[in-house]
Amino acid sequence: MIPQDLLVILVCPACKKPLVLKANPEALKCSACNRVYPVRDNIPILLVDQATIEPS
Repeated sequence: MIPQDLLVILVCPACKKPLVLKANPEALKCSACNRVYPVRDNIPILLVDQATIEPS
């Protein structure tokens, strides 16, 4: 689980908007550009080429 104080400062590397934590599987989603960044071993992988784009 990502600590809340870290989650507050994380932003999408593509558009610089805040990220929201998703569960099952754990991931971070940008509500502005719909990119979903994976979390592996409690480490957010904030690389644009590792992100998937979910339909809104």
